[in-house]
Amino acid sequence: MALNYRHVAVTGPPGVGKTTLIQKIVSKLQAAGVTCEGFYTQELRQGSKRVGFDVVTLSGKTGVLARVKAESGNRREHRVGQYVVDLPAFESLALPLLRTQSSSPHILVLDEIGKMEMFSQGFVSGVHQAMLQPHVTLLTTIPVARGKPIPLVEEIRNCSDILLVNIYLEFTWREFRGSTPLRPGL
Repeated sequence: MALNYRHVAVTGPPGVGKTTLIQKIVSKLQAAGVTCEGFYTQELRQGSKRVGFDVVTLSGKTGVLARVKAESGNRREHRVGQYVVDLPAFESLALPLLRTQSSSPHILVLDEIGKMEMFSQGFVSGVHQAMLQPHVTLLTTIPVARGKPIPLVEEIRNCSDILLVNIYLEFTWREFRGSTPLRPGL
């Protein structure tokens, strides 16, 4: 039985290295001459404390995805836990990438498709459209399934033409003191 996947979704717990894996894959693909477009999400830290997330396009543009913000009572804020999503900033970078019409094969990198990104209906619609384009291969990350399901994430997780790659950390306490290996699994 031959397996025929058009897209790849990487999943695993927070901090396991999904973004690092995506960046390494993109680097290898680009070195081989494969066209890659899209973005990845980068943590923003002050010291050891995470204070937000930025979106970084593969062409080098950076914008705000979310920042830590105290509860304001503003019902128009798009919140995920302690983070407030900057929807206009996210959409200004992400939506043009999804609207790119190309007749040549290319990889569309979306790191990540998660709760914060779901506030943008344009993003959700754009992901659906990108998955249907014959010349686009989606390379994305999605969160592990827990809590309330995210409809688009579950759709991706259960799609028959998406290879779902689960990565996880496996370590002993001795290894924990040194480096911890990434181990891909299906």
